[in-house]
Amino acid sequence: MMLMAIGLMSGTSLDGVDVALIETDGRRVTAFGPSGYRPYTESERNLLRQALYEAVDLPQRNARPGCLREAESVVTSAHAEAVAAFVAQHRIAFSDIDIVGFHGQTVLHRPERRLTVQIGDATALAKAIHIPVMHDFRAADVEAGGQGAPFVPVYHRALAQSLQREGPIVVVNIGGVSNITYIDGDTLIACDTGPGNALLDDHMFRIMNQRFDGEGRTAAQGRVDAAWIARALKLPFFALPPPKSLDRNDFASLKLGDMSPADGAATLTAFTAAAIARIVPLLPKEPKSWVVAGGGARNLTMLRMLRECLAPAAVQAADTLGWASDSIEAQAFGFLAARGLKGLPLSYPTTTGVPIPMTGGVIARP
Repeated sequence: MMLMAIGLMSGTSLDGVDVALIETDGRRVTAFGPSGYRPYTESERNLLRQALYEAVDLPQRNARPGCLREAESVVTSAHAEAVAAFVAQHRIAFSDIDIVGFHGQTVLHRPERRLTVQIGDATALAKAIHIPVMHDFRAADVEAGGQGAPFVPVYHRALAQSLQREGPIVVVNIGGVSNITYIDGDTLIACDTGPGNALLDDHMFRIMNQRFDGEGRTAAQGRVDAAWIARALKLPFFALPPPKSLDRNDFASLKLGDMSPADGAATLTAFTAAAIARIVPLLPKEPKSWVVAGGGARNLTMLRMLRECLAPAAVQAADTLGWASDSIEAQAFGFLAARGLKGLPLSYPTTTGVPIPMTGGVIARP
C-alpha cells in the first residue's frame, strides 16, 4: 500500500526546517511531491546554539535542563509552522497525509554512552497538525549498541536503484557532518566521514558574521594550509573503519591559528573534502561515481576540491540527476516513517553497526 508521507528535517547546520512530500511504500518511491523550507530566525538559531552548548553534559535523553526546554518548544513550534505553511501553499488536505516523519533537532550524539538526544515534542506536533507523527528514529538503534547514524542510507539506496548505473556508487551528504552511503549491488555500507559544513559555518559566523560561505566564494579566494589538514587527519576517528558516527561538535576543538578569513575558509573546506576522501581505502572497492547532496552540494569550491580528491571517479551534485539535493534528508525521514509503520528495517549492521537489522520510530497520534 502506498502512503503519502511528509518528512521533516532540522539538521546540525541549524539553518531551518526542511519539508518534503513523497509517495512511498517504504521500499521504493513512486512519486516526489513538493518541498518547502522554514528558516530559523536569528534569535531561534542563537537559542539552538546555546542548547548545543548546554546539552554537552546531559545525563539522560529525556533531561531538559537550562534552555533546553525552551529550545524544544521553539523546535516544535517551528516544525508545526513549517507543515501548516507547506500544506496551505500546496493546497494539500491534512487528511491526505498518512504519516509525518519528525527527526527533531539533534543536540547531543554519544553512541558510546548509548545516548542520542533529539529535541522536539512529537505529541504536541501531532496535535498541532492533526496528523500522526513518527519520531525518535535513532533511539532503538543506539540502545541496541549501534551508532544511531547515519540513518539516510536506506533512502539513498532507493534513489540509487533508479539510476541503473554501474557500481559502486557513493552518495555523500554534506550537512553539519558529512556522511556517505556506499552502494554496490546488495552491499550497503554507511558512516559519518568527518566534518561537513559545521566547522566552516562556525568560522564564517565567528569571523565574518555570515551564516555560511555562499557558493564557496570566500574559500575560493584563500590558500589551503595543507600541513594543518595533515595534522587534523591524524585524529583517531579517520582511521576507524565503517560504521562510525560523530557529534556535530566533535572537531570543535581544532583551532586554525593565525589565518586570514579566506585562508581559514579554504582550509576548512579542503578538510571536509579530504576527510571524505579518507574513507575510500576503507571501502570494499573504489567507487566509480559519487553523488553529492546536502548544503555542501551548493558550495562550488567544495565540489571542485572533492573532484580533485576523488579522481578519477566521477563527482556530481545530486541536483544534476534530478534529485532535490536540499530536500533529500527531509524526504528520507518521510521514507523512514513509512518503513517504520510497516516494521521494515531502518538500520543495518553495515550502516550503524547495530547487531541485527533494526526497525525503529515511535508514533505520536493527534
